[in-house]
Amino acid sequence: MSEFVEHLKEIFSGFGDIRSRRMFGGFGLFHNDLMVGLIADDVLYLKADDVSAKSFTDKGLTAFEYVKNGKPMRMSYILAPEEIFDDPEEAERWVSLAYEAAIRSKKPKRTKKTK
Repeated sequence: MSEFVEHLKEIFSGFGDIRSRRMFGGFGLFHNDLMVGLIADDVLYLKADDVSAKSFTDKGLTAFEYVKNGKPMRMSYILAPEEIFDDPEEAERWVSLAYEAAIRSKKPKRTKKTK
């Protein structure tokens, strides 16, 4: 685990248990088995959706993008605001927004059809 990832777990500790997992060449941050954050090159992006994205974009924050087959691909994770690193209440507020977006984007489980 990188020092940055461990530091983020401390920052978000007021929100509850945050776990990390290696993925995509970076890390995913999870709360209650839902991915709330993405860390790439020690930069934190938080989960966003149509409901919460405006809170991020109003601050001029940009979405995480990567290149696939020469085309930029945008994901539903937006750069976290700097104030989360200095203010525990702000950290809790922003990770709450990310968690709520993760809940809304959760796909319902498929049920098996019986014959």
